[in-house]
Formats: sequence, structure tokens, C-alpha cells
Amino acid sequence: MEKKTALVTGASKGIGRAIALVLAKDGYHIIVNCRKDGPDAQAALAGIAKAGGSAELLCFDVAKKESTEIVAAWLEKNGPLYALINNAGIRADSLLVWMKDEDWHGVIDTNLTGFYNITRPVIKEMLLQRKGRVVNIASTAGQAGIPGQVNYSAAKAGLIGATKALAAEVGKRGITVNAVTPGFIATAMLDGLPIDEIKKRIPAGRLGTPEEVAAVVSFLCSSSAGYITGAVIPVNGGIYM
Repeated sequence: MEKKTALVTGASKGIGRAIALVLAKDGYHIIVNCRKDGPDAQAALAGIAKAGGSAELLCFDVAKKESTEIVAAWLEKNGPLYALINNAGIRADSLLVWMKDEDWHGVIDTNLTGFYNITRPVIKEMLLQRKGRVVNIASTAGQAGIPGQVNYSAAKAGLIGATKALAAEVGKRGITVNAVTPGFIATAMLDGLPIDEIKKRIPAGRLGTPEEVAAVVSFLCSSSAGYITGAVIPVNGGIYM
């Protein structure tokens, strides 16, 4: 059987790396995306190889349209993807009254416009092959709203809305589109936050792990999840219900 290919954006570390690794173990050939090559990207590739999987590196910035043109070029040369994981994301926290223009646009462009830049060329090829999986990594912040994260909450809420609308558009072509909403996951994205205080607010009493998020993505990309689309699946320890 021909090996299926999955593109994971922001796959050099954190949740993205965990997703890339579990999908490689599931038998996918992985396109590891990051903005530029470096130690983190090489570590992600090495981890996949050590696990017996296959991967390649594709460097581009999801927020920049001209940078993402490499995706269309890859598809033209290699054919359609089976799975797309829109994981790339950034934070730039500040109360709205003090938020800088560049922090608003930077977060929106990466977390939401990045979805558009990548998904549009990929979904065209999926429609032609009449199958595929799109999983968007949103956030609890897009459901509940987090003070100091108006930009991040807006972007992730928009991603949830885009997930539902796209699922309705492409469902008849055998393509599923779902969102996963991590809560507080133990990655560098939490740097600078009051972790001990946060844990007190989580019913599970702890932070989540990247592997717990990756396990849900693995299921959504499997054949067992063919009747699940337009769903928003929380991985948040109960902090938002």
C-alpha cells in the first residue's frame, strides 16, 4: 500500500513534535514544518527516524503567503496529502489597552491566516482524491477567553469557526475537518505564566502533556474517525467544560 503523507506545521517542538512522532508511528510519512532549519527541527527528524518512521523537512512561515507557496510546489511534485495538521501558533500576551499593533497582527497572522495559507492549496488536492483529514490545533482560549490574550483568543476562536465551516463544505467528498482544543499543556508556550496557580484551577490537578494532545490527533486521522467531522475536542483536564 502507498504510504500516506501528513504535513504538521510547527512540528519542531512541543505539541507539533509529539503529533509528528505519533503519526510517524501510525505509518505516515511526515512533512516536518518549521520556519527555519535548526537543532529543534533536526531533533524532530531524528526522533521520527529513531522510531522507525520516515520524514522530511519543509521550512516556511505559515504567516507569510509568499513563504507558503512552497506547499503548492510540493503538492505539484509529490501529489496530495492525506492529513494536514495546522498546529503552528504563537503567543504575544498583553491587555488589549496596551497591545501593540504588531502583537495583534502577528498572532492573528500565524494562528488564523496561517490556516488559510496552508489549507487552501492542500484542500484542493484532497477534494480531487475525495479523501483526507484536516485537524486544527485551536485552544481553550478560543472557547473561554483568557484575560491578556485577546489576540490569541480571537485567533483560536476564528480557527474553531473555520473548522466547522470547512467541515460543512467538504464533508461529502470524504474529507473530515476537526479541531482539538488543548488547555494548559506542558510546553514552552506556558513560559512566564503562573503554573502553580494555574494547576489549582484545573480539575485534573495537573498540566497536560503534548502526547495526550497527539493521541487525539492520531485518532482523528485514523480510519476509525471517518464519521467525526466539524467536532471540537477538548484536551484540557476539565478547566473548560
